Amino acid sequence: MNQKPSAAFVATSWVALGAGMIGYLIGLWRAEMQLNEKGYYFAVLMYGLFSVVSLQKSVRDKLEGVPVTEIYYGLSWFSTILCIVLLTVGLWNATLLPSEKGFYAFAFLLALFGAVAVQKNTRDTQSALKKEA
Repeated sequence: MNQKPSAAFVATSWVALGAGMIGYLIGLWRAEMQLNEKGYYFAVLMYGLFSVVSLQKSVRDKLEGVPVTEIYYGLSWFSTILCIVLLTVGLWNATLLPSEKGFYAFAFLLALFGAVAVQKNTRDTQSALKKEA
């Protein structure tokens, strides 16, 4: 990447991350479920955010010729898929209304997309600033 991302794309990425995370967390806060269930869904969100950022970084590193071990690369993919499966299984078995299940699923996916986009923008900005210097 030779240029910085536009301010509009950077802002949109942060909005997507914030809306997904905050919406998901407010939904958890207000949900009528046991504390251990809330903890499960919170842990899945945090795990998901970490794994997609890790995946984006390892994919980008490979594209730029930065050494990435195959174990870490594979683990990043596995973690990303696993967190989505964990949320899916949790929601499938939850005693929530279908609309609530859909809300959590879409807020989760929006947060993951936002995290990937913010990580990409950060990396693109750093790369562009290095080229300028």
